[in-house]
Amino acid sequence: MSFNKVIIMGNLTKDPDLRYIPTSSAPVARFTVAVNSKYKQNGEMKEDVLFMDTVVFGKQAENCGQYLSKGRPVLVEGKLKEKSWEHEGQKHRKIEILASNVRFLTKKESTGEPELSDLEVPDEPKESF
Repeated sequence: MSFNKVIIMGNLTKDPDLRYIPTSSAPVARFTVAVNSKYKQNGEMKEDVLFMDTVVFGKQAENCGQYLSKGRPVLVEGKLKEKSWEHEGQKHRKIEILASNVRFLTKKESTGEPELSDLEVPDEPKESF
């Protein structure tokens, strides 16, 4: 038995790239989420940033393309998927998130911390992957 689920919260590094699959006209959006983490090492506070490539399909992809922009905080639920390809004789691999749910967040005025948005797009039926 295996289990593959990931939940991340962070900020978009640039505007989503919304495209439509030529054969089916299905919408697909790609974006990168920067996830910051702080930790203490030898008594000194350090910060680490992880950049997670994210892919979402269907109505959620269109909503992401319409309502999200660089710097916007999001919460992404999905599963990890490996993508591999060959370019100029070199094999490449990367791990990306195949999103099943993208929640739009806002920042609290008092603390600057992310919170669920009051202006969130209504939930759409979730697509299964």
